[in-house]
Amino acid sequence: MQYKMEKPLMGTIETEKYQCTIEWRNGKIIADEPASLGGKDTGPDPYSLLLSSLISCKLITLRMYIDRKQWDIPNLTIHANMYQETKNEVITSYIDCDLIFPAGVPDDQRLRLQEIAKNCPVSKILQGEVKVRMFAFREPETKTIRYSTEEVTVEWKPELCQHSTRCWKQLPQVFKPTQKKWIEPEGADKERVEEQVKRCPSGALVFIDNKKV
Repeated sequence: MQYKMEKPLMGTIETEKYQCTIEWRNGKIIADEPASLGGKDTGPDPYSLLLSSLISCKLITLRMYIDRKQWDIPNLTIHANMYQETKNEVITSYIDCDLIFPAGVPDDQRLRLQEIAKNCPVSKILQGEVKVRMFAFREPETKTIRYSTEEVTVEWKPELCQHSTRCWKQLPQVFKPTQKKWIEPEGADKERVEEQVKRCPSGALVFIDNKKV
């Protein structure tokens, strides 16, 4: 398993309704709700952010293709909106995207770019099978099992484990769920083990540098 993002996005909210700060690898953006829903409209709402992701992916994909073909198309615009319908208690979401060209673009190029835009990476995500998993970090007193080498100890708190599978899918030489002794800290260098343990979203894994204790 390998995530698309080298570092995860991070969002925080404080008491200001309903302003969220979203931090990405090179900066911050603000998300909010419109005044009609109790926010102050200081940034795009969640639906707008979703549509923005789709629009930007389509436009970037198209620009890459146009540049590769060396076509003379100086600008493109996409309008996007969405609605939902409920039928037999099943909710279906529809996202409509309108691709707008400058004057003079031949029809064959327009049709080709329409097809390219349909298959941008974010479109494939939205139209494929998507599962949103939610994990929460916890810190109650609980049973702890320790796996140690001379250098390091990895603690596992089974009652906290939410089975995100990040540990054994990303570092299988250390985390081996099919074995009774399922954590072997000697399977990778200390820094890599520590890095992987920090990715545990539930607090079930703890890294200890024995030389610093």
